[in-house]
Amino acid sequence: APAMPPSKAGGKGAGVLQCEWGVCTYVASKMEEFCEHVAQHLQQHLPGEYRDEVDPLEEYTCLWQGGGFFSPPVTGRPVYFHCYHTKLKQWGLRALQNQSDVSHCQLDFQSRNIIPEIQENFLCLWEYCERSFDNPEWFYRHVEDHSFCSEYKAAGKENHVVFCGWKDCDCSFKGRCKLREHLRSHTQEKVVACPTCGGMFANNTKFFDHIRRQTALDQQRFQCSHCSKRFATERLLRDHMRNHVNHYKCPLCDMTCPLPSSLRNHIRFRHSEERPFKCDYCDYSCKNLIDLRKHLDTHSKEPAYRCEFEACSFTARSLCSIKLHYRKVHEGDSEPRYKCHVCEKCFTRGNNLTVHLRKKHQFKWPSGHPRFRYKEHEDGYMRLQLVRYESVELTEQLL
Repeated sequence: APAMPPSKAGGKGAGVLQCEWGVCTYVASKMEEFCEHVAQHLQQHLPGEYRDEVDPLEEYTCLWQGGGFFSPPVTGRPVYFHCYHTKLKQWGLRALQNQSDVSHCQLDFQSRNIIPEIQENFLCLWEYCERSFDNPEWFYRHVEDHSFCSEYKAAGKENHVVFCGWKDCDCSFKGRCKLREHLRSHTQEKVVACPTCGGMFANNTKFFDHIRRQTALDQQRFQCSHCSKRFATERLLRDHMRNHVNHYKCPLCDMTCPLPSSLRNHIRFRHSEERPFKCDYCDYSCKNLIDLRKHLDTHSKEPAYRCEFEACSFTARSLCSIKLHYRKVHEGDSEPRYKCHVCEKCFTRGNNLTVHLRKKHQFKWPSGHPRFRYKEHEDGYMRLQLVRYESVELTEQLL
């Protein structure tokens, strides 16, 4: 059974919480009741007491509608995240009902229950705490309790502030409310989700921006000068323009990245020798779960994927191979899609365009970056992605 939640029931009411486990029609109004109900589904479905002795090649189906699979070791974390996600979607629906000038999301409804892949328990890194939770709802409430319990300390003669007690953080704030908001940067807590597509957001403003970006093209009056994308408001354009600047430089090479997360990924893949994902059948190890799953397919005698096209017997061990086969054989995808932005010449492969840019136009990529990057434009062609590196335009460095 899951750990019980802290006694404090966070802020606003959860609203109508509909269980989507199989054909279950249970509805709750409180998260405590909702999670307790879902825990009963879990106990009936998962093998044993969430035991770890499961076949690493076997995936256990998540019976939450559109929920995907459990990956070993089997735990209840993904389903408890569905509970939390359901609450956020309810809050998103309520926010839309209170915002008359915002329409509804136009994206695919089928993706509404897709959630992040959750590898580990949620761990509180507040000083001297380190409690672990498998349910994100209880984890976020627990962290919020730390902010309520923080004492004000003197900072100067008259000012009193509360300090963040999270590991390696020395931030301070004038009030507990600001501290609670800050703690979300450590926990990655989201406060609202789109009831249509399931996307999660840190605040209502970002949620409403998500919908306004879908505004009809004739209403998108603000255009980016770098990639020609259009936006409904000037603020959305400014937010987008930040994506054209890479602010975070790798301390080990000349690579620059737009986000701390992308810099962490770069360091892990380019500079770290750590390979935490290990195969149970051989000595193979790798840096992420996706690569491990691909490798595990090589231990299977049967091909993992078959072409679904009628009268086609093609099989492959990777989904990528099947998709490539389908595009080439059944969709006739041999049209040149990569276009040179200088002379408009087209190529079927990005590598061919790279050779063309280097030999014909004497382009070279900036120091620290291993290749050119291409981006699909509105006309369907892949062109060189014009971004900024350390506030210097890529085209200026290329030429």
